[in-house]
This record gives sequence, C-alpha cells and structure tokens, in this order.
Amino acid sequence: MQNTDKISIAEHMKKHNRHNTIISKSVRIKLEEEGLVNNQLLTLISGISLEDLIALKLELACSEVRDRLYGFDIWRNLKPIVQESVLKFAISTRNSKKDAARFLGLNYLDFRKLLAKYDVEEYFNM
Repeated sequence: MQNTDKISIAEHMKKHNRHNTIISKSVRIKLEEEGLVNNQLLTLISGISLEDLIALKLELACSEVRDRLYGFDIWRNLKPIVQESVLKFAISTRNSKKDAARFLGLNYLDFRKLLAKYDVEEYFNM
C-alpha cells in the first residue's frame, strides 16, 4: 500500500468517525497524568457529596485570595461552571458526541455549540 493510500484511508476514517469521542478522554486520567490526583485522593473524594465538594472548592479558592472574591459574581457564574463540568463528564463517559448530546438531552447542533463555547475538546487535547 502506498503512502498516499494510507493518508486517504486515515482521512476517510477521520471523516466518518468525527462524531466519536476518543475512549481515552477522561477527566480523571487527565488529572492523574498532570499529577493533580491519585487513587488515594479519588477514594476520599468519592465519599464526599457533590454539594460539599463544590463548597469545599469554593472555600479553598476564597482562602487563597484572602476572602477577596470581590468582582467575581459566583451566583451568576454557577450555570456556566456547572455546564462546562457536565459537558466534560458527558464527553468522557459516552462513546460518541451524538451519544453525549442525547445523554444531556440536547440536540447535536446545540451540543456542538456548547463544546465550542466552553472549549471542552481542547481541554482533552492538551
């Protein structure tokens, strides 16, 4: 097989699989590779409710800036923060982008717009 045949086959496969997510996309794996989490920490996190985990993260962030979150409107920014995290979750747990969109109850066009808005695909490509 010639090199040009390999390229055309690869392009063909990419074109037909453009809706698939890569199985290796995982927030947990990405954070483990960056050295930010390990199995011990993940075990501890699994015992904390999502609400407590969010509150703890906000408390830690606030203490890092000496309680000076002035100008950052937490309440109005909750929706985009949660949407981005749920998009990352859907991409990392579904076999395709179309499946992720269905899982979230979105049509595929709206799903693609949200992926672009929150730059979710770039997050996993780093």
